[in-house]
Amino acid sequence: MGNFDIQKVRADFPILKREVNGKPLIYFDNGATTHKPKQVIDGIVDYYAQMNSNIHRGVHYLSQISTDAFEVTRRKVQAFIHAKHEHEIIITKGTTESINIIASCYGRPFIGAGDEIIISAMEHHSNIVPWQMLCDEKGCVLRVIPMDEKGELDIAAYQALFSERTKIVSFTYVSNALGTINPVKEMIDIAHKHDVPVLIDAAQAIQHIAIDVQELDVDFFAFSGHKMYGPTGVGVLYGKEALLNKMPPYQGGGDMIRDVTFEKTTYNDLPFKFEAGTPNIEAGICLTQAIDYIQDIGLDAIKAYEDDLLDYATQELAKIDGIRFIGTAAHKSSVISFVVDGIHPYDIGVILDKLGIAVRTGHHCAQPVMSQFSIPGTVRVSLAMYNTKEEVDILIAGLERAVAMLK
Repeated sequence: MGNFDIQKVRADFPILKREVNGKPLIYFDNGATTHKPKQVIDGIVDYYAQMNSNIHRGVHYLSQISTDAFEVTRRKVQAFIHAKHEHEIIITKGTTESINIIASCYGRPFIGAGDEIIISAMEHHSNIVPWQMLCDEKGCVLRVIPMDEKGELDIAAYQALFSERTKIVSFTYVSNALGTINPVKEMIDIAHKHDVPVLIDAAQAIQHIAIDVQELDVDFFAFSGHKMYGPTGVGVLYGKEALLNKMPPYQGGGDMIRDVTFEKTTYNDLPFKFEAGTPNIEAGICLTQAIDYIQDIGLDAIKAYEDDLLDYATQELAKIDGIRFIGTAAHKSSVISFVVDGIHPYDIGVILDKLGIAVRTGHHCAQPVMSQFSIPGTVRVSLAMYNTKEEVDILIAGLERAVAMLK
């Protein structure tokens, strides 16, 4: 694991020093949101203390430095995901908005009645519902890639779903409910053989896996700042320039226009065409600090540490009496979902919370996944680079206590 220094990393996250219910906080809900290092927190404070101003519209000093800082983030994201052009980087509210932009601005003009959209059986609701809304509006049809009992997609079945009516494919890089890492490059290549564009939901991948959108040859790519140690309320939509130029704007308002009269409005160039109104400026600016933080440590070092921790946690959890893992794919990221025979996941979560241990319980905005496994929900342990084997050991002890109390 090279020079990865877990104590140095943990010291950067102030919230890890607090107690919950009289116990040191142990936070295993990183799939929902990650905590923020002091570098990001300090950046937010600095923005409001030193440069607070609206961007892109002012000639005065504060507006200029705020605008410059916001545009640094765009270039930082471009380099982080290896996009060809900085104007292919659209700053959004998050993954959900990014997916909705594509469903609306690509879906409405280019997908019609009887056309088909392919998604997968393991999608988060934010990559299901926007496409269902489009189907209701346009009369198009949703096709679903099936998933096996291990939580792996059936690639042969995926290939068979394509027809001359297939207009877009949209699926997750890493399942938030199962931890499965999908074979994205292979799946993109299959879609492109049919001349079908692909949108990747990378909300659960961006903080764990190095990304090169040009190497993947992905058409659209979405992720959120708050999953990668950055602020909430900011995310990214990457799109290939040619596709983004073909699409109409998502919303009307300031910044997305070039010229407005009562007779006609001319839209702005990329990326501003898709960035109407005042954005979450401090979050956009401080996404830079989050990316810098990840890159200073190195995604390869982070992944190696997290993979080792995932193996250890899986091995130790397997010793719990009556446990059943939901999602046992060969390639997984930092998510472990499980149920315990005869015990509702919620009850386990409540007891663990009393011990200062934060896990997620429920359907994880992936109800179709739960339906496939015939369960109401799971306990989800989602790991981050600041978690430790010692915390896993405390989790195991807490789980054994909960199981003894509830059985």
